[in-house]
Amino acid sequence: MSELERTMLGYRLMTAEILYRMPDHPELLQSFLWQEFDLAPRFPVLNRFLHFWEKNIEGRLHTVRVAARGLIEPTELKMAGGEFTLN
Repeated sequence: MSELERTMLGYRLMTAEILYRMPDHPELLQSFLWQEFDLAPRFPVLNRFLHFWEKNIEGRLHTVRVAARGLIEPTELKMAGGEFTLN
């Protein structure tokens, strides 16, 4: 499925900051950024990834912060004040 098709179906670009405990030093937290197209507010793609993390990666999850925004919004459309041509 193309990015445009996903956007029209309600998918939006989602960024998750995942804090997890280091396996060898559990008192230390490491940050991991993950970005993908997903459906808010349930975030099925992120949930699948987090379930994969819990089963296959040794670092125990501490915190997940999520930010999501639609790529196409009505307020972003503006009339151009001029026209430019390139040779």
